[in-house]
Amino acid sequence: MEKTTKIYTSLIALTVLSVVAANYTNWVTVVLILAALKFIGVSFFFMELKKAHAFWKITLLLYLMLFIVLIILLGSN
Repeated sequence: MEKTTKIYTSLIALTVLSVVAANYTNWVTVVLILAALKFIGVSFFFMELKKAHAFWKITLLLYLMLFIVLIILLGSN
């Protein structure tokens, strides 16, 4: 199986899982984690971030973690 096909399949599977999690549970954290996994998959594969300098990889992951933590903290009130 080609690598692009694997990425597309995993993105579709994560999308289906996030729809199921959003419909059957009230777990915002689960949906955010699934969205973060999709974001990492798209950015590292399609935007070719895996070939970029370590600074950009770390910056992207830190931004993503900060965004998720802020959403969880602001949503818990």
